[in-house]
Amino acid sequence: MRLEDRRTAEGILFTDQYQLSMAQLYFRQGLHEQTAQFDHFFRRYPDYGLHAAGYCISAGLAWLVDWMQEVSFREEDLAYLRAQRNATGGQLFGDDFLAYLKGCGGFGSLSLWAIPEGRVVHPGVPLSIVRGPLAMAQILETALLNQLNYQTLIATKAARIREVSRASMVLEFGLRRGQERGANAGTRAALIGGADFTSNVGLSSTLGVPPKGTHAHSLVQVFLALGSSELDAFRAYAEVYPDDCLLLVDTINTLESGLPNAIRVFEELRAKGHRPVGIRLDSGDLAYLAIQSALLLDRAGFPETAIVLSSDLDELVIWQIQTQIVEEARRYAADADAILRRLVYGVGTRLVTSHGEGALGGVYKLVAMQSGGTWRPAIKLADTPSKITNPGLKQAWRIYDDRGQATADLLTLEEEDPTKAERLVLRHPSDYTQQRMLERKDLRAIEPLLVQVLDQGQLVAPLPTLEAIRAQRDHDIAGLDVGVRRIMNPHIYHVSLSQSLWDLKQDLLAQLRQGV
Repeated sequence: MRLEDRRTAEGILFTDQYQLSMAQLYFRQGLHEQTAQFDHFFRRYPDYGLHAAGYCISAGLAWLVDWMQEVSFREEDLAYLRAQRNATGGQLFGDDFLAYLKGCGGFGSLSLWAIPEGRVVHPGVPLSIVRGPLAMAQILETALLNQLNYQTLIATKAARIREVSRASMVLEFGLRRGQERGANAGTRAALIGGADFTSNVGLSSTLGVPPKGTHAHSLVQVFLALGSSELDAFRAYAEVYPDDCLLLVDTINTLESGLPNAIRVFEELRAKGHRPVGIRLDSGDLAYLAIQSALLLDRAGFPETAIVLSSDLDELVIWQIQTQIVEEARRYAADADAILRRLVYGVGTRLVTSHGEGALGGVYKLVAMQSGGTWRPAIKLADTPSKITNPGLKQAWRIYDDRGQATADLLTLEEEDPTKAERLVLRHPSDYTQQRMLERKDLRAIEPLLVQVLDQGQLVAPLPTLEAIRAQRDHDIAGLDVGVRRIMNPHIYHVSLSQSLWDLKQDLLAQLRQGV
């Protein structure tokens, strides 16, 4: 795509047609400047088929904010909209509406609240809240969902891989398999969620993280095709990168060719005063090969060299590899823990594509309209109780029990302050039979989750660095009960409504049903 075309496709027209159609309708009805509030949230955790997540990791906010502050309705954009025709050949978007869009410029009239990146998030809790003129808040919907949903999805997958990796290094290798340029967003989200480094050079540069990578099978194949050997290929690589030598050993035969040749090169490097980094295994029975490689490397005097595993890894595959190593190591008189400690996981396709769950079902719902200086709550009915929205202006709070573990997220009306209550009533969002009572004296802390990011288009405070985001992620995951963190069949984390919010929701439902 040409640069100019990309500016159009990825600029303020990065939205769905119906958003613009609704915005013009609001303009015709004189509603376009009325202040509205929309909540963005997801309804369920990613379910990967054999296993489901028990939490998600918020991501994508910084890129969304950058985009909101950079884009505007250019003359080229307005000309394209002016050229659209309705079914009878007339102009679909009127000149007066287009003049309004030109006057707006971009999203400078909108304010944004969000749960910061890197934080653990749960279904039903707003990840972001948009407040401002109805027309522009409506136009923002598609881009907001696109940017926050995908990065949250990938950050969640990466966090689960981080969880199962037992503190081993995790490398993100997904650029070649990602969804075109969307793979850049996937890389960033992976680094937020749990990957230590990435092979993506461009994103590494922008984020201040050194890129990581080894070599491909083609390097060995080139030497073989030209009449040389695998050993020659390894020696050439070691000559160029003597202090960063990590060799892919499965091009011919891992245990009979690749590993013996790698060890020979490692011995030559050691004799010259260099320390080899390790080997990479990219095919075959990775658990068995990791055990055998560790034994051979140990015998050769390289107990610290890394063993990088790749080839369609995700959290479940890594868990299976680790289980197999623990079970089989004693058969070969090997130290399973020592082997696990030296493993590095190169995760690509299944991370950047969120294998098993290709999208996060985040939605953007109107929850309130301002009229005459008064906020009027809005609600959406649905046949499925879990799809009925929570109305009004809200704040989200995280409640920590006496162990310091997160025990629930509580949605309240904006004016409520649960930190001042002696007793909290937590209502299930849709089941009137389920509620909890918590005594304030039994709680370690109650923490607000949503913070203001933009005030009428202006950044309220600098956004955190990647390092700070990762530290927040580690803190939040450590604060989860181990049952919620587990890979298979996690415990259900409670998201609740305050009694006041519950009452408002029931009153609105009764009014709507009576009207129907």
